[in-house]
Amino acid sequence: MASALREWLDRPNTGRGVHLAADDGGWEYRDYGRLASAARRTAGALIEEGVRPGDVVCLVLPTDFTCIETYFGVWAAGATVCLITPPLFQDGDDYVAHVAAILRQASPALVIASKDLAEYAGRAMEQAGMSGEPWQPRQGVEADVQPAGELALLQFTSGSSGAPRGVMVTWENLEANSDLIARMAGYEDGDIVASWLPLYHDMGLIGTFITPIARQGTLRLMRPDHFIRDPARWIRCFAEAQHTAAPPFAYAYCARRVKPEQLEGLDLSGWKMALIGAEPIDPHALEIFAQLVEPYGFSRSMFKPAYGMAETTLLVTMDNAPRDPLAVRPDPEALTFGEPVRILDQHRLGAQSLGAKAGWVVGCGTPESDVSVVIVDDSGRPLEDGLLGEIVVGGASACPGYFAGAEAKSTRFMDGKVYTGDAGFFHEGQLFVLGRMGDSIKVRGRSVYVEDLESKIAEVSGLGKGRIVVVGVPGAGRKGLALFAETQGEEWVPSVRETLRRRVGDDVELTIVVGTGLIQRTSSGKPRRRYMWERLQGGQMDGARVVR
Repeated sequence: MASALREWLDRPNTGRGVHLAADDGGWEYRDYGRLASAARRTAGALIEEGVRPGDVVCLVLPTDFTCIETYFGVWAAGATVCLITPPLFQDGDDYVAHVAAILRQASPALVIASKDLAEYAGRAMEQAGMSGEPWQPRQGVEADVQPAGELALLQFTSGSSGAPRGVMVTWENLEANSDLIARMAGYEDGDIVASWLPLYHDMGLIGTFITPIARQGTLRLMRPDHFIRDPARWIRCFAEAQHTAAPPFAYAYCARRVKPEQLEGLDLSGWKMALIGAEPIDPHALEIFAQLVEPYGFSRSMFKPAYGMAETTLLVTMDNAPRDPLAVRPDPEALTFGEPVRILDQHRLGAQSLGAKAGWVVGCGTPESDVSVVIVDDSGRPLEDGLLGEIVVGGASACPGYFAGAEAKSTRFMDGKVYTGDAGFFHEGQLFVLGRMGDSIKVRGRSVYVEDLESKIAEVSGLGKGRIVVVGVPGAGRKGLALFAETQGEEWVPSVRETLRRRVGDDVELTIVVGTGLIQRTSSGKPRRRYMWERLQGGQMDGARVVR
């Protein structure tokens, strides 16, 4: 299958390229002619190794030029790319187990790892029952770009150590979503993108890596650790760059760490788009960042709140209108599926957003005509604007499903649509997203699966896993978990609260429910997580007691 996303490999623009951040504070540069040639030579070596069109190839590589060349080398060989995160803050054994779980599902024809990560990758291969050693990147005779299979990417959701699920991203999905991103971002030929996002995450990979490179735009690419050490370095990119994306915590981090004197003399007036996504958007975080950079030409209308997920390739909606973001505060007592959302207060981003953390949610724009976004009730019936329900997404970016028959409990694929498992509503034409309802919550851009939390809680509480169900619940402007425990005792509660605080942070609201007959299951024995939360909210769970 041909794809416009690979055309640059045959017709590289030698006048543009990628600037890669160096550890000494400088930048290394390679133009697209050099990158394309290296990718095609890498493809030659992969083909010689036996990689064929349609094969899955897993990459365990840090963000560097070798990673870029190898990534597009896999595509040039016609294979499907599966990028796996390098170890960041994970324990070595936990990291190996996580990679092994991905390898078991992906069944790759080849695992590629850098020299520094080969030991981890080799251990993961052994745990996954794979023979051989990781293949270290190298180049051979330059190859022609090969015909490709149906899948461009196998995008594993950014999860914890539980059972990862690989989203099948077709070439059609990826092209449609990349076009949507460029269109909604107002991307023009010659624009510059700057990013520190990790490439294994869909927002970093598709939004700020594939999209600009496929259009042969100039890219300034940092590693996440570069950003953590010196966030001002990222901001300084926008003296010339126009586009970026980051989760809300990154903007708050900049506001805490960057001093005005580090930005002296900077002109940010050419900055077009600062996309915000990957987790619930905190208006306070946006405002404190805006106040930091406003003296240097930044406008709040440059903020572009967005909603998306791996199962829809990436982007679903973005508020791309030239306006300051809209924040609303729904009545938390009226957040019931199928019922009207009562708005207690609302305002455009500004000084009044300071302190507006819990209870506030930011609008993520209006869907484009070629992206179907519908709010449905528990029975799948479409709801009118203003009513709370599940977000369902259709269109060319909606992926066909998970690889190898894997399933999620909240996100489902049916009739060409993605039932996201996210709760939301429309207000004044914009989509407002409250967050996950079911099997995971977002914590700093990563999905934490409730199955993992259940296992740990069972161990800490001594209750046993069969007596515990954890549900990710939506809340306006903050993340929430509900823990249902089949017991009347409460002596275990303090230790479980502390365990969850260490796992998910202080900003996750926890509801603990005890009693008998609480846990509802499907005929196959799976917990009916959302149904249980709805029953509790509706006062229909007899014998339930909320532990304060």
